[in-house]
Amino acid sequence: LSPTGVQTTQILVEPPWRPAVLWDRVTLTCQGLGTTGDTTWYKDGQRWGQKGSDHFTVTESGTYQCDRLGSGLSPTVMVLNDQLALQVPARTLLEGDTVTLHCRA
Repeated sequence: LSPTGVQTTQILVEPPWRPAVLWDRVTLTCQGLGTTGDTTWYKDGQRWGQKGSDHFTVTESGTYQCDRLGSGLSPTVMVLNDQLALQVPARTLLEGDTVTLHCRA
């Protein structure tokens, strides 16, 4: 957490829809104020993958987080292997925003 209490590490999701689905060939990128290449990934709460890579293409469903030394742990990103998904844009939504929903099969 930063001094103001805001998480500064984020995960960029491509394509930019949530929940992400495996059949979309999802790429996760860890972004933060910490040192590039000093990233630790977590899957379902457990340390996962190789330390150091800032991005990867997801091959397994689960909940993912990343940790950048110096900027902390990111919020979780869920990747599903469902046949049907109702998706919203992978950005912060505020009350009153116009939102496009995707129903995908």
